[in-house]
Amino acid sequence: MEKIKIDPFEKSHQQEINKKDFGTLAIDLGSSTTVVVFQKENGQPPELLNLPPISRAPGEIPSLIWKSVEGEKEYYLIGQEIIDLNLINSKENNLSQDFKRWIGATEIQPIYDSKISPEKAGEILIHNIWEKVSEKVNIKRLVLTAPVDTYLEYKTWLVNVCNSLDVKEIALVDEPTAAAMGAGLEPGSTLLVLDFGGSTIDMSIVALEGGEGKAAPIAQLVRFDGNNLEGKSTQVLRTAKVLGKSGLRIGGKDIDRWICNYLLPKENPTNAILRQAEALKCELSNTNIKETFVITKKVQNDQCEEKFLKLSKKGLEELLIENGLLKSIQKLFNQTINVAKRNSFELKALDSVVLVGGGSRIPLIKNYLGELCNSIPFLTPPPIEAIALGALHLTPGVQVKDVLNKGISLRCWNKKNEKHIWHPLFLAGQTWPTNKPLEIVLAASINNQLSLDLVIGEPQEEGSNEIIYINGIPTLKTIESKDKIKRLNNSLISISLDPPGEIGQDCIKLMFNINDKCQLEVEGIDLRNNNKITIQNLGQIR
Repeated sequence: MEKIKIDPFEKSHQQEINKKDFGTLAIDLGSSTTVVVFQKENGQPPELLNLPPISRAPGEIPSLIWKSVEGEKEYYLIGQEIIDLNLINSKENNLSQDFKRWIGATEIQPIYDSKISPEKAGEILIHNIWEKVSEKVNIKRLVLTAPVDTYLEYKTWLVNVCNSLDVKEIALVDEPTAAAMGAGLEPGSTLLVLDFGGSTIDMSIVALEGGEGKAAPIAQLVRFDGNNLEGKSTQVLRTAKVLGKSGLRIGGKDIDRWICNYLLPKENPTNAILRQAEALKCELSNTNIKETFVITKKVQNDQCEEKFLKLSKKGLEELLIENGLLKSIQKLFNQTINVAKRNSFELKALDSVVLVGGGSRIPLIKNYLGELCNSIPFLTPPPIEAIALGALHLTPGVQVKDVLNKGISLRCWNKKNEKHIWHPLFLAGQTWPTNKPLEIVLAASINNQLSLDLVIGEPQEEGSNEIIYINGIPTLKTIESKDKIKRLNNSLISISLDPPGEIGQDCIKLMFNINDKCQLEVEGIDLRNNNKITIQNLGQIR
């Protein structure tokens, strides 16, 4: 299988920029590294911006926030300046790192123990970047990226964060589409994207609209001429359709913890030790070293005792396999393909496989995915900046035609078996917003029934993975029961029956829809008296 390394943007050159320059700023907020790129209006190649003292390298800012208090005054340190002051190794919880994975999450695990909330940390980083870039150039458009698995929650957060920024246009693009454009794929292509980041592994099959005379995809405009466009835009939007997707909230930072737990099982994995584990992982990902060559990193534990991290490339690969990483990638692949097949996709329709994110550098991951994808060519754009560069390549106006990652079921009374069952409403792979409603008729289950309760759940796919934390170590757990249902919301939604229903009697007809915010809506009528029923939001679904 031929693996092609390309750089469609001719690897951003350092240019002379000044306050007279107008252009577009792209920010790709990452779990480990946030990428900042600027492109002038005159069409010159994009530039990876150097923003001292917070930049580690041009365009790269460590995703770190430090809260400092002097008297009654609070201030924050950002990125590289935290590392330069050696605050990264402090035992205090004034440091916020790996916060991206928890933005939009329904539950934050104790592994995130910072005084700064994940949403606040992200806001501070984006605002600080904005201030520094605004001192250098005039920003006419801001383009931001969002993970596909939490696109809606993340989008809401980003729009709120950017409300105070003085910019006429703000556009948003999902990360797989940006990665595709960052890899230089032509409009009309179909690709599989593996984004192996610091805190998540996302896999998507994306069909880029365009080709054969059709318009190419563009980013979703959320602000124009200073005005928010939420629910107001009348543009005819072009789409980048997600045919199938799956994700796992685990990533490169979790591999660092696996390394520490394996090599120093009795030691507390301090930030200093974790950083050395990350460096060890990166060096072992070099394709030019032999698999038996051992690399050693010297560290100090909490008692200032000298310890050593020793590992070979073969040892790292065995560790990843033992922790179930390859099996999880195979499950993600199978789930993504199966969902896409429901949208008339065939594996032979793939034009390319695109690898992005720091974890994509690990040879074991590349080789294993290559086995799964047979002879499909690989594209390997610059793994860190590909998404930000791809976001710059897009222009405002696209609506991502998305698919449900999980199905939706309704708890119903089965007249034949006389028991409650879970009845599927929408299966994984259903595109949304829905074009037409799903109709269902509900009957009373007892005599003199005064109401019908709507209980909505998400089926948990048998064989898929969930993450649990055991003593602070992320562990992959396989979902074994195919009948496992997770309640969508905890509130009880009841529809009154007037007059009361009788057992087996058809009482109401409901029409279910998924709106453009991926919320489940229902309208209906009482079949006995034609009274209307409207429930606008039964819950946020995914």
